Amino acid sequence: MKSSALKSDFILLLVATIWGLAFVAQRIGMDHVGPFTFNGLRFVLGCLSLLPFMLFPRNRIKEQNSSGLIPSGIVSGVILFGGISLQQVGLVYTTAGKAGFITGLYVVMVPLIGLFIKSSHTSPGTWAGAVLAGIGMYLLSVTKDLNVDFGDLLVFFSAICFAFHLIIIGRLSQRFDTVRLSLIQCCVCAALSLMTAFFSETLVLTDIFDAALPLFYGGVLSVGVAYSLQIYGQKNSPTSHAAILLCLESVVAALGGWVILNEILSPRAIFGCVLMLTGMLISQLYPTKNQRFK
Repeated sequence: MKSSALKSDFILLLVATIWGLAFVAQRIGMDHVGPFTFNGLRFVLGCLSLLPFMLFPRNRIKEQNSSGLIPSGIVSGVILFGGISLQQVGLVYTTAGKAGFITGLYVVMVPLIGLFIKSSHTSPGTWAGAVLAGIGMYLLSVTKDLNVDFGDLLVFFSAICFAFHLIIIGRLSQRFDTVRLSLIQCCVCAALSLMTAFFSETLVLTDIFDAALPLFYGGVLSVGVAYSLQIYGQKNSPTSHAAILLCLESVVAALGGWVILNEILSPRAIFGCVLMLTGMLISQLYPTKNQRFK
């Protein structure tokens, strides 16, 4: 059991690293194509990267109980589309580092949302973490003139969608085959993104070729590999435990933005990031410690 948990921890840490660097790829990709075009194409690549895994032996028990697989995949795909679209459009107006930390707020939102969708109890650590994360976002995103960056606001709403997605995947991964569930939600997200791009953006073939490398990373690694690993990793990891590891995505995003994109955060913004990361960790670690002694 411990080896399974350790394996899941490593998988989720790898997912966080891939997603963190994906913010950099998303920023670079939108130098050439629009946000919905980028998302649509990278989720198409994600779907294609999953097809070979369909040839692997399936879990027979889950195959027999897969009557609700398609509706469940559609629901998770729609929520994923909402989150990834708001994030991608937000990245047009904000930096990769800021987007990474604001997206990471879903870690704090998961236990708070859990209060309303199931009869669960929270702890003082959850509320303390939420307060610290809120203050941190204020310092990161709200200027001295009390203006909120539009991109930061969009990414904040994307974090809400990702929180719901994390909760739903935590439940569905116990019922359905990992690859099939991931494939369905990726297909839904790809279709919705390309439909939106068709009506709102101009598709130019040369621009798509120019964005080939970011699209490959965002499609094959961030979508096809990482989302599947997330589902697999959460099988042996509680939702709150998974959130702790996945919150490191924001740190990787900030480091990637600094090293690759030369993004610089002000001292005020850096302090806000520290408070946000502290809040994310407290909201998860505090109840975890309490539960160990119960």
